[in-house]
Amino acid sequence: MKKKIFTSIGLMSGTSMDGVDLSVIKSDGNDQFTSVYNTYKEFDDGLYKQLISLRDKISNFKDLKTHSIEINDVEKKFTLFNSYLINNVIGDINEDIDLIGFHGQTVFHDPKIRISKQLGDGKLLSSLFKKIVINNFRQNDLNHGGQGAPLTPIFHSLISKIIQKNFKLKLPINIINIGGITNITQIKEDLNNSINFFAYDVGPGNCLIDDWVRNNKDLKFDKDGNYAKFGKVDDLILNQAIDNFEFKSYETSLDVKDFDTSFVKGLSFEDGCATLTKFTAYLIADGLRKINKQNNINPHHYIICGGGRKNKSLMQSIENYFVNKNIIIKDIDDYNFDGNFIESQAFAYLAIRSYLKLPISFPSTTRSKKAISGGDILQNF
Repeated sequence: MKKKIFTSIGLMSGTSMDGVDLSVIKSDGNDQFTSVYNTYKEFDDGLYKQLISLRDKISNFKDLKTHSIEINDVEKKFTLFNSYLINNVIGDINEDIDLIGFHGQTVFHDPKIRISKQLGDGKLLSSLFKKIVINNFRQNDLNHGGQGAPLTPIFHSLISKIIQKNFKLKLPINIINIGGITNITQIKEDLNNSINFFAYDVGPGNCLIDDWVRNNKDLKFDKDGNYAKFGKVDDLILNQAIDNFEFKSYETSLDVKDFDTSFVKGLSFEDGCATLTKFTAYLIADGLRKINKQNNINPHHYIICGGGRKNKSLMQSIENYFVNKNIIIKDIDDYNFDGNFIESQAFAYLAIRSYLKLPISFPSTTRSKKAISGGDILQNF
């Protein structure tokens, strides 16, 4: 029996809080995948500042209650922003949408108490478009002992199959997403020719650099890493920061609030950018090496996606930490995928899998006790 091909919208707004990525895909939730449409809309300054301010106010569970009125207000504005984007896209494409995967905007994430709060009113979105909306993707994973992240590895695994087929790459492969946080999906083949994948958060991505830029310039990020390029790394401060920072385990998920820029506060703006960029690159490279060693694999191909791949200073610094000439580090764009929209495509795909009750979380990716589905299925019409 032929499996149904769904047309699904995926909406993703990451830790940079700069705007919303939207993707439309066609998939059966398994091995069939076609990209239909991708677009991005930047937040207006008012909503952007409200989102940043709200996240900065929430550091524990009690803060969610304390700021509940503000949360509800910003959530409605955020949901309507997404709805305007969806409405424009539906007007541009000739497709009948089956599902909407609505990740929402994370403002609090703490696996220890099994709470992850994403702004986004899925019921409102469902009623506005008379479509099935899937959101709250992380909670079921947290309820089953998982970290709630990363959730994209099952999509990364599908991507790797397509890349292997079209470009004749051999496993193992590392797919590295550099967003606010950097996570890695390792795909390998076992002795029985079965494909296995593992996932970990390995360090900061853009979060430290973005935070430094936001607090010192009327900008949101260091475009192309240009400020870092013209700055000078303070090696003393860098080495002290590296010595003072240690991951207890790569088995737990990371949040932007796990990191701060206080160790470079005495530096000039450009030198701060340069030092934070190299610190970020070191943690990413060190994490990749340790994960490779932990799993006893040595991938030849490192495929990079996410906004961090555009930061030339960061990418050059990561490459400099790898002296092994057998490693090839390339943008996922070189394999005919748009690296800006991997996560939004992923949540369109996860929406389909959630609707079909297929697993999106695995012990090898989020540390959940078993492979489980996730996402609330909302039909508010």
